[in-house]
Amino acid sequence: MATGGEKRAALLRQITEEGGFAFVASAEKAAAGDLRAAEAAREMAWEQLHSAPRAEAGAAAWRDAYALACLHVAGLRAAAGDRSAALRALDMGLIMGGGLLRAELDDAIAGLGRGEAAAVPVADGDVQRWEEGIARGRDLADVLKLLPVNSLSCKQIERRSCISLEAFIRDYFLCESPVILSGCIEHWPARTKWKDIKYLQSIAGDRTIPVQVGKNYACTELKQELITFSQFLERMWSSDSANLACLAQHQLFDQIKELHEDISVPEYCLAGGGKLQSLNAWFGPHGTITPLHHDPHHNHLFAQVLGRKYVRLYPASISVGLYPNPESMLSNTSQVDLDNIDEKEHPKTAALEFMDCILEEGDLLYIPPKWWHYVRSLSISFSVSFWWRTSDLPSGSS
Repeated sequence: MATGGEKRAALLRQITEEGGFAFVASAEKAAAGDLRAAEAAREMAWEQLHSAPRAEAGAAAWRDAYALACLHVAGLRAAAGDRSAALRALDMGLIMGGGLLRAELDDAIAGLGRGEAAAVPVADGDVQRWEEGIARGRDLADVLKLLPVNSLSCKQIERRSCISLEAFIRDYFLCESPVILSGCIEHWPARTKWKDIKYLQSIAGDRTIPVQVGKNYACTELKQELITFSQFLERMWSSDSANLACLAQHQLFDQIKELHEDISVPEYCLAGGGKLQSLNAWFGPHGTITPLHHDPHHNHLFAQVLGRKYVRLYPASISVGLYPNPESMLSNTSQVDLDNIDEKEHPKTAALEFMDCILEEGDLLYIPPKWWHYVRSLSISFSVSFWWRTSDLPSGSS
């Protein structure tokens, strides 16, 4: 196995082959203790990450180069006593960098220890707003006013109580039928710990995370921001629906190991000889919407850890009536706005049958491959998605 020094040397050779002579020169100066050169190398790598598309091998090399530059910046910032800047650099390396130096980034973060953000007390008023925010969405009459037309009036998703893996495979997995599995994650530390805003602040308050700001990911006004977890928590009770901040489909648990320790992979993800492909977090305030879409080729187990969500499902067999977006980047997303269906533009949708439910804390929802789903948060909500691929799918499938 290559050592850290060997990995870095091989990476710099590859970047040289990609024409990154200036980056290599700056990286070598950074390794010798030059902070300005370290910052310059990071900026160069950042520009390459956002430049014109390149071959996959070259793109991967520049992601690793960005991680290397972040390590240099962080080491020099930490040596100068600026822990906050060092931690932000390391988090950026985890978020935007490649996998080559991930272990070094993790070790560097562990070496920094807990920072001042962990010691900042949470105001009593914020604790109360947090608890009230989690408890929202329990009055069905009020909830129905927020949901798409005909919600909870058709077939509701079947609910089972912590069935065996064998029963799950036989009754739902093999026939690709959705099901809610209750009582299966009560043993997770997250079920109690994440209800405590002080705990989340102490574990992750000073960590930098990417959030989406806007109505939903398909809206033209969507923007991305990089803020601390503490700043994100403060925005949970924002009343501005156009500027809702949501942590969506981010590999938070790879970034913040302490949160990963609070959950575990359900045994249902073993169905079909499966291999876990992705473990993502969904965390946001009341009113956050994920528009109607599907996840190609993946089985999906959605764990509702904190708060409540409304979920509507349509089978893949009626995709035509959901008007998939013609743009390749959004081809798995419907053009239909379920909250305001335009029957002239999308005349087939309103008559389609669907299944829906309100996911309660502690529920697991199985979403079979290519089933369309729409999700709305009814309260402050923290969810975890497990995607896995069955062994009979080709390794190159996406």
